[in-house]
Amino acid sequence: MKIDLRSDTVTRPTEAMREAMFSAPVGDDVFGEDPSVIQLEEYAARLFDMEAALFCPSGTMTNQLAIKVHTQPGDEVICDHTAHIYIHEGGGIAFHSGCSVRLLAGNRGRFTAQDVEENINTIDVHHPVTRLVSIENTCNKGGGSIWDFDEIIRIRRACTENGLNLHLNGDRIFNALAATGDEPAHFGRAFDSISVCLSKGLGAPVGSLLLGGSDFIRQARRFRRMMGGGMRQAGYLAAAGSYALHNNIPRLADDHARAKTLGAVVQELSFVEEVLPVETNIVLFRLNEAMPAGNFIKMLAEKEMLVVPFGKQYIRMVTHLDINDDHLEEACSLLRKMEGRM
Repeated sequence: MKIDLRSDTVTRPTEAMREAMFSAPVGDDVFGEDPSVIQLEEYAARLFDMEAALFCPSGTMTNQLAIKVHTQPGDEVICDHTAHIYIHEGGGIAFHSGCSVRLLAGNRGRFTAQDVEENINTIDVHHPVTRLVSIENTCNKGGGSIWDFDEIIRIRRACTENGLNLHLNGDRIFNALAATGDEPAHFGRAFDSISVCLSKGLGAPVGSLLLGGSDFIRQARRFRRMMGGGMRQAGYLAAAGSYALHNNIPRLADDHARAKTLGAVVQELSFVEEVLPVETNIVLFRLNEAMPAGNFIKMLAEKEMLVVPFGKQYIRMVTHLDINDDHLEEACSLLRKMEGRM
């Protein structure tokens, strides 16, 4: 039995999702004529109570488009030092937008309004202009940690008072919502732009959405074209995204429950030094010196259980819709057997 816990991006479309894709009406999206893309964008915008949306190939593109629209070269972006937009998007902030980054040392990826206020540059020719604050929810490097919405509102207030834009990297926003019970529209009203990934957790094969005001999305559409992100009969992919939004959100709670079970087993292992709190579908833990990370990954791979390194001696496991209770039981059994090999 293969157990792939490397990421929630490894899922494959279900038969029902494939059927939705095959039967999707399509047109040329660059001409604005693909009905399935239009349907997806309009539904997502309504869901988050935002004016418009833009379908893109990836979350990296939606994040980078947001930064590009919100800023000018020479501006500065405030984010956590573990933020995906800083670490995992290929230096895109500098390459696409010509911006510098002010990194905050938050708590598992989460910072406060006070942190933001203390890191806004004064207007001075020596300093870049602070223009944008970016939040990641859930925080990947924080082990799937969730933001307190009250703190988000305080950050929103700080941004408004200081003339800053506020972007949400919401690649796994629905995992956060599934855990807290918050409404998507509440987030739409708090942020100037939101990136939503359809291929993490929700099970679509590809695609992300950028949400924002009509003028913002109009500019983002132009930049998407410049970045090579214009797609033609994209409705086949958009149909998978629509299916995911309508059918795969409630089941995220199952992923969270399985992750908590997995985390509890990991916590019992003598060669595990630390397990970050498991809040959603990510289990992030640090091995002690007795178990080199490379050995740990190799031993599990030999049993067809796949995990990824996530920093020095850190391992990440992610539950998703292709991991069922049988996979979970086998994964827990394999981990417990490793205790006997120490």
